[in-house]
Amino acid sequence: MKSLFLVLLFAGTIGTATAADVNVFSLDNGMEVLVLEDHRAPVVVHMVWYRVGAADEQPGKSGIAHFLEHLMFKGTDEMEAGELSAVVNQNGGTDNAFTSWDYTAYYQRVAADRLDLMMKMEADRMRDLQMTEGDVATERQVVLEERSQRIDSQPGSLFQEQRRAAQYLNHPYGIPIIGWRHEIVQLNREDAFAFYRRYYAPNNAILIVSGDVDPQEVLALARQHYGPLKPSLDIPERFRPQEPPQLSERRMTFSDPRVSQPYVTRSYLAPERDSGNQEAAARLTMLAAVLGGNAATSVLGRKLQFESQKSVYVTAFYDGISMDDSEFGLVTVPPPDLTLEQAEAALDQAIAEFLVEGIDPDQFARIKMQIRAEQIYGEDDIGSRAQEYGMALTSGLTVADVDAWPDVLQAVTEDDVMQAARDIFDQKKAVTGWIMPLQTQEESQ
Repeated sequence: MKSLFLVLLFAGTIGTATAADVNVFSLDNGMEVLVLEDHRAPVVVHMVWYRVGAADEQPGKSGIAHFLEHLMFKGTDEMEAGELSAVVNQNGGTDNAFTSWDYTAYYQRVAADRLDLMMKMEADRMRDLQMTEGDVATERQVVLEERSQRIDSQPGSLFQEQRRAAQYLNHPYGIPIIGWRHEIVQLNREDAFAFYRRYYAPNNAILIVSGDVDPQEVLALARQHYGPLKPSLDIPERFRPQEPPQLSERRMTFSDPRVSQPYVTRSYLAPERDSGNQEAAARLTMLAAVLGGNAATSVLGRKLQFESQKSVYVTAFYDGISMDDSEFGLVTVPPPDLTLEQAEAALDQAIAEFLVEGIDPDQFARIKMQIRAEQIYGEDDIGSRAQEYGMALTSGLTVADVDAWPDVLQAVTEDDVMQAARDIFDQKKAVTGWIMPLQTQEESQ
């Protein structure tokens, strides 16, 4: 468990986070509680985040974290299957859940005076989930159909799944969250209950309540509903195998007759945001914005879309919130009269020019201002704020890290960004992928 969790667990006391409107508590059973107070509307978002995701699955059981997420909407000893969502709907609210590699989260958005009911139902399914063999068979088929619709029938999704597997040879981030089909079909009731009992416990969970609430009243409700739940004493440590050094470029092509728009991707392993040390991630975040943010003002947008017109769309991406190494990547979509080989060469040339030319100071100042404005606007959405803290805390960061992040970003200099670019753009450490329509051997030569 990471530092914030340990401090709260062993102290057993109430603490206040650095931001005035973020209150941090802990229950005696080790459950963390965050309250984000916002009285602008009589609405509340109630979320429970578990420190477990697809990257924590046992080998051969891919998809079990996501499968269990589905089964959590079945019954308990007090609720019928589907009753939780039905009650939320009857009370004018919405609910859902989502799974990533590092976390699984459940939420409801309702009127503030329904918070007590939400806690009662969510606490019930944390420890008293019930599922029949029929429930498992039905939901397994639902997951398989979901995979068919979102992955197997979408060539872009299949390509990205294969590309990610090439990026991560040893780390479980290379395994799809939904799971490999041949392993999903073998998941059973015993697998689901074993995963549930191993990871779903108050001392492996974070309760986040955001909206029109009083922090002390939230704490009282949390103690009432979640406080009686017994902690688990044998939650395994989050150990993941790491990637070996990459010594040569990896290249892949993916052909499918359903592809209507070919494109090129290039990605690199990149450091994640680390607690107390977010500077490297901040530089990569700024680099992605400089290279591929707004099409009209970003470096790659200007060079490839507007000046040379060798791309109809180009972007750079990076997301530093993860337990282990993340990815920094580039995507370019060529116009119909350019081959993928020509598109890749144009992208390489644009990057090479950028490394020589550097960053325009005025443009860099505008990008910083835009990023800060987006962060301020994001604070208007109580759900987005809750999600920001939930993703961070389940990925090894702390409340203090989240609160410091805007200032860490603003402290990045042009020289920092250029050094990050020189460090990341190493062709030997790249994974380059082409996705294209199905071609005959003669057409591809």
